[in-house]
Amino acid sequence: MEKEMEAALVHVETTQQHMNPHVLRRKGGFITMPFIIANEALAKLASVGLMPNMVLYLIGDYRLRVLKATKIMFYWFAATNFAPVIGAFVADAYLGRFLAIGLGSILSFLGMAVMWLTTMVPEARPCSHCEESATTPQMAILLSCFALISIGGGGISCSLAFGADQLNQKSKPNNPRVLESFISWYIASQAIAVVFSLTGIVYIQDHFGWKLGFGVPAALMFLSTLMFFLISSRYVKQKPHSSLLTGFVQVLFVAYKNRNLSFPPKDSTCMYHHKKDSPLVAPTDKLRFLNKACIIKDREQDIASDGSASDKWSLCTIEQVEELKAIIKVIPLWSTGIMVSVSTSQTSLWLLQAKTMDRHITSSFQIPAGSFGVFIMLAVCVTAGVYDRVILPLASKVRGKPVTISAKKRMGIGLFFSFLDFVASAVVESIRRRKAIREGYINNPEAVLDMSAMWLIPHNILCGIAEAFNAIGQSEFYYSEFPSSMSSIAASLFSLGSAVGNLVASLILSIVDDITSRGGKESWVSDNINKGHYDKYYWLLAIMSVVNILYYLVCSWAYGPSAEPASKKEERGNGVRDQQEEAM
Repeated sequence: MEKEMEAALVHVETTQQHMNPHVLRRKGGFITMPFIIANEALAKLASVGLMPNMVLYLIGDYRLRVLKATKIMFYWFAATNFAPVIGAFVADAYLGRFLAIGLGSILSFLGMAVMWLTTMVPEARPCSHCEESATTPQMAILLSCFALISIGGGGISCSLAFGADQLNQKSKPNNPRVLESFISWYIASQAIAVVFSLTGIVYIQDHFGWKLGFGVPAALMFLSTLMFFLISSRYVKQKPHSSLLTGFVQVLFVAYKNRNLSFPPKDSTCMYHHKKDSPLVAPTDKLRFLNKACIIKDREQDIASDGSASDKWSLCTIEQVEELKAIIKVIPLWSTGIMVSVSTSQTSLWLLQAKTMDRHITSSFQIPAGSFGVFIMLAVCVTAGVYDRVILPLASKVRGKPVTISAKKRMGIGLFFSFLDFVASAVVESIRRRKAIREGYINNPEAVLDMSAMWLIPHNILCGIAEAFNAIGQSEFYYSEFPSSMSSIAASLFSLGSAVGNLVASLILSIVDDITSRGGKESWVSDNINKGHYDKYYWLLAIMSVVNILYYLVCSWAYGPSAEPASKKEERGNGVRDQQEEAM
């Protein structure tokens, strides 16, 4: 995760060259950091606090079936994970980061405020004594809240890059200590916010009801928005610039437009358009059809006096073409991480399991059902720390030489632990269901069994280990394989994979429900968790995970050797200096 964030910071450093030096001297700097970090930390605290128990709100107050409520949660998670990709594009190409974060904060607050109003206004949800589910207008209001929160989160996600804008104006761009300090505070604030969300906010919802449970996040989001705008005049506000995503669209468009062009002779390098002083004089032969996007048809018409393309929708650079090729090349390996996201998106079903189990730590205190996600996060943090500080040093000491595990291998290790997570979930659910039947609760899914909810912790730990290895491995893999100009894309690919994983999870759930409920049979994912067969559903996901591991092995073999980590690391660390030297 730290590599991913540092990559985003290095990308930001390359966009500082055309700013007014007089403005830079009196704006930005460390004084803006508390307001930017607090903005996203409070926003994270508010938004994450809404998610764990939301499925219970949908089932209990909106009278939705478990299947429908769970699918809504999948779609919301998908939108939340996809929004940062759209937010980065809109901020870079149209709004600028300040406006993106500001509008995102306002939209998130509006979404949470309306969500709180659904608990205060009786007409906003089904009446408490009737059996009918929510009406279309009531669902429209609820879904609009989810949409506003997700869209707003996409804008707020630009905070990391926006913070780097401020630091890079008051400190030396190449000073790694400045970047390291900012990253550390940023990561710490996010971690603390999530922990408080999964404990404090969830506890309020469980013990004081939805009115206060949704009101607190709305109030926190208002405070977050207020703090961000409090010192608006002190921020460095960059103007929008051309987006990398726009460049990808241009390559595809121009390549199709030039599809009937013949390729120049192999020894002819002057027929391809490239950036000034670029070491690339000809594109690679892989995905050769894209090379037609950078072929110069008529130099006088295609090339402007400054050496750039006269029309960017008629001629692209070799760099643009190679950047798109890099994305296409990693798509198969990227897709293998979708099953890990399917695993982490099962929170609604885990919540229903936890509600039926004894969650008491002492006779007077019990863990809220929505707080078990804390164990996943703790497992991520511990795994990352133990791997970096214990496993690698110990292995290096035993072998007598430095030992490292490549990013691709760590992705594979994460997939294996994701498989173990599904197995553990299936075994625990099988035991829980048999116990419910033995105790006579087959028709009472609300009954609390004489079975400790601590049985859920092993699968939470396995899920966290899978997330730690696969997520961090993916981020480092993209960061090491992509050129520094694509750091923003590298930072958003994992989030995009999470969004796709949520959609796949929803699709799997729908198919399982449709097939297993045919002929009047009880669905595996029945509203009554004791009548259903959630254990078989988890076994199905475990089998799919095994197939995914085999698919990963094929993709890893087909991808071939990765780039040299050391050289890539040096390239990223010296990215700004290299660009300055080339410009000279």
